[in-house]
Amino acid sequence: MRYKLFALLLLLAPAVMAEGLPDLGEASQAELPLQMEKRIGESIMQDIRLHEASYMDDPEISAYINRLGLRLVSQSSSAHQDFEFFVLKDATLNAFAMPGGYIGVHTGLILAAQSESELASVLAHEISHVTQHHLARQLSTQSQAQLPMLLSMAVAILAARSHSDLSAGAMMAGQAAGIQQQLNYSRDFEREADRLGLQLLERAGFDVRGMAAFFERLQKFGRLYDNNAPGYLRTHPLTTERIADMENRIRLMPYRQVPDSLDFQLVRAKLRAEEGTPADAVAEFAAQVKERKFTSEIATRYGLAFALWRAKDYAGAQREVDELRRQKASSAMIEGFAAQLCLSRNDPAAALAILRSALLRFPQERSLAYAQVEALLAQGQAQQALAAAADDLQMYPSDAHMHGLQAKTYAALGKRLLQHRAQAEVYVLQGQLLPAIEQLQLAQKAGDGDFYEHSTVDSRLRELKLLQAKEAKEAKDGKQQTP
Repeated sequence: MRYKLFALLLLLAPAVMAEGLPDLGEASQAELPLQMEKRIGESIMQDIRLHEASYMDDPEISAYINRLGLRLVSQSSSAHQDFEFFVLKDATLNAFAMPGGYIGVHTGLILAAQSESELASVLAHEISHVTQHHLARQLSTQSQAQLPMLLSMAVAILAARSHSDLSAGAMMAGQAAGIQQQLNYSRDFEREADRLGLQLLERAGFDVRGMAAFFERLQKFGRLYDNNAPGYLRTHPLTTERIADMENRIRLMPYRQVPDSLDFQLVRAKLRAEEGTPADAVAEFAAQVKERKFTSEIATRYGLAFALWRAKDYAGAQREVDELRRQKASSAMIEGFAAQLCLSRNDPAAALAILRSALLRFPQERSLAYAQVEALLAQGQAQQALAAAADDLQMYPSDAHMHGLQAKTYAALGKRLLQHRAQAEVYVLQGQLLPAIEQLQLAQKAGDGDFYEHSTVDSRLRELKLLQAKEAKEAKDGKQQTP
């Protein structure tokens, strides 16, 4: 998959040029155009979602990291720009920014952060790299280079944020001397991201000391394990001067003590509970509860409940949920887990009752909306599940996951044409035109559906075929223009 990304982006470049964008090799137009930044980022992100095994398609964790990131983005001068934050299940300490506002975070970094402000400081730093277009500005220093070399360098810089093997392949394919020196952000860019990141932290209401504390701990870790330093240090050069500059700036800012949110603690507990064997996870959290070694009893008991659920000890998990209820813990994650536990115990009616109540309290939570449709299907209420999915898609028409649940619901109802049509929308939202077209062709042959439904399928199919033809023409024209 990782080498596929490199090939994809090299093929992408001519198509972008065909749209009239300037050649990256032109000294007068040296910076990476915004349209190309966005298109490269979208292409990498689509491939990550589809093929990257470490990509976490967990709606609860995704919702949390996006809430945290967008809280920071709202305080930037680029609040109008689209951002998407995602998590990779990887024990290494790393985070990376891609063009188009895509920012990835490794689970290892989330678990290493000792406070929510520390985690927010890394996101604020990466957001600043995006808003200041540091990748494009790096490439602009290579103004005399040819387009293939610049694209190889762009892919190498992006890939090195997360996967060293892809960056190595990109460097070999590009045959560009000196790319390794370009993999790290320059000291000026790092200082700029530090300065703007601190401002974002302060405006968003976090403890600005979290940035210096976390980066200083990373620096000490790097010194202890020089040959196996955190990946974040390899792409973000960290110097004593940078730490000192951060601390000097922080001294001029007002002191603010900021408690961690419950969701921060719950996400970390869930990630811990998913590590290792179920028995090991149960033992770890049970010991913390028994010895009362925790910063949040609610999060620790939630982690224990999750670990017990993994071990299929549903009665034990229910005891922990009951204790959380006794402590009046309030979180969409706890309600979602309680419903999941009911489904595991073959009690979809109880799950539905929990979810309906929770959605009144947390109407924006996507994980609860998904769980409600699943619970309705589990109870054999496919028609009600269909109505819930349709209502939700009125509010969130670009939610690929809900379109997938809608397709599943149509399948349960035996409505094959509508099932294929809904699945086609899933593929469209994932950037997969060919499978989407195939699904609509299957819908045409389904043998059911009324005149209106067939007309809708035919119209959508024509639309997607035109889009496919346009993309094919751009790719062909671009290859003809390639030097």
